[in-house]
Amino acid sequence: MHRRTLMGRIAAIALAGVFSAGAASAQTAPPAPVAVHNVVLVHGLYADGSSWGKVIPLLQAQGLHVTSVQNPLSGFQDDVDAVKRVLAQQDGPTLLVGHSYAGMVISEAGTDPHVAGLVYIAARAPDAGEDYAALTRKFAAAPAGAGLQWDTNGWGSLSQPAFVKDFAGDLPPAEALAYYAVQQPFARAITTARTTVAAWHDKPTWYAVSRQDRTIDPELQRFMAQRMKASTVELDASHVSLLSQPQAVADLIVKAAQGRR
Repeated sequence: MHRRTLMGRIAAIALAGVFSAGAASAQTAPPAPVAVHNVVLVHGLYADGSSWGKVIPLLQAQGLHVTSVQNPLSGFQDDVDAVKRVLAQQDGPTLLVGHSYAGMVISEAGTDPHVAGLVYIAARAPDAGEDYAALTRKFAAAPAGAGLQWDTNGWGSLSQPAFVKDFAGDLPPAEALAYYAVQQPFARAITTARTTVAAWHDKPTWYAVSRQDRTIDPELQRFMAQRMKASTVELDASHVSLLSQPQAVADLIVKAAQGRR
């Protein structure tokens, strides 16, 4: 065989091997973030959809299509179903954003094919089947928990002092009281709920840690963010950074919507 022909065949075989290896690598690599137009915001406990009221116009000003879910808080699956109904109405890839307890909800609902990424704002992020209450006991107790009250029908809410000091401690008191007025009670069953999946294993993630948080310990937030390998920012904020630092929260969401890590 002619030497030039032989060398050409060897080069072709080598090049084919490179492409084959690249294809195999692409199959095992985690999905890359993609730019999205739709953003779905999910509120946590002690709140309702209006807790995103300062962030929404900032996102809309960036040309994003934004929807804020109203969780019934009557049960974990009820909240997941509420999010899935909203996701079904989106017209393309969607960024799913959760604050506080809603981190559990987006971890469960985030397997939906509409969801291109997950953003956690001072949020819970248990693994599939993990006992979140047991996880919290490995870290410092959050002061807000002492203010949790239950009525005779098993619905929980924060006392006014705990809400103003420990939940929304960096808001002016008058503003914190206005949000206290729209606090939504939640069913006791939510306290023992566990996710069946953890979408953050398979979707790109972002996390905003609140350094002054008295509702979820900041070290617990850092642990969950690191475990998810989330792109993380830290804010000098209470648990309600979405209210006290809406621009910083909106900036992270826009960054995630653009697929930037």
